[in-house]
Amino acid sequence: MAAFDIGKLDEVIHGRLRLGVMAYLADNEVADFTELKTVLEATQGNLSIQLRKLEDAGYITIEKSFLGRKPLTRARITAAGLRAFAEYLKAIAKLVT
Repeated sequence: MAAFDIGKLDEVIHGRLRLGVMAYLADNEVADFTELKTVLEATQGNLSIQLRKLEDAGYITIEKSFLGRKPLTRARITAAGLRAFAEYLKAIAKLVT
């Protein structure tokens, strides 16, 4: 097994729900709040908190708008988020190889 450095795991990404958000957005680039809530089987409150943590880290951006009269919140992965996610996956790969 390759040397595994626990310090290489990004704590912002490592949480189960945040990891799910990053994996989903890495594949889809953008998703609306309801889509993420459904796919990740998350509560509205918990998802909001986790998205804020990812946004604060610069890994995603949150776009708020309206679709007709309904509010629409969309999360979009940033270039920094893609890089951080790729590094996270490399660190995890060292654990399992």
